[in-house]
Amino acid sequence: MPVHVFVDEVKERGYVVVAASFPAAQVRTARQAIRALIMPNQKRVHFYKEGDARRKQIIGVISDLGPFVTIYRTSAVDRAHQRNACLSQLVADLAKDSTLLVLEQDDSLLENDRRTLYRRAREHACEDTLIYRHLRASAEPLLTVPDALAWCWNRGGHWGKLIARQVGDVVDLDQR
Repeated sequence: MPVHVFVDEVKERGYVVVAASFPAAQVRTARQAIRALIMPNQKRVHFYKEGDARRKQIIGVISDLGPFVTIYRTSAVDRAHQRNACLSQLVADLAKDSTLLVLEQDDSLLENDRRTLYRRAREHACEDTLIYRHLRASAEPLLTVPDALAWCWNRGGHWGKLIARQVGDVVDLDQR
């Protein structure tokens, strides 16, 4: 079954990439649910700018949507190496599925990401089935999901517990 994966990162206390997966058949409904969270004067939901009550509301909606979440983490020194390691493992994990991969666009990382994704897709023989796009969060509402989950994961404590049941896998790349 085709899967759509939405990716964001957090760069504090190491490097964490959060990949939230939805079956393709559920993406339209999930988008509508996230769009409904956008306030009248907002272009998008940006989790760290929200108050705690609103954060809990957003996490509640995400929990109801039930994405499968994988967290990739590393503490390697070089920032580019951290991202490449996470994206490389992500592609390896997605290689068996026909997938759309959507990453939040960071113009400073775009060319490096494209090279890494292209190289890894060829390496894992999924260049014909793995489609990847870089989009701004305002253009793809489902980028709210990994944004919120990454914030909660990195914050830990109460916030980490709120999302714990959403997290299916944690891939520690320093242990490989």
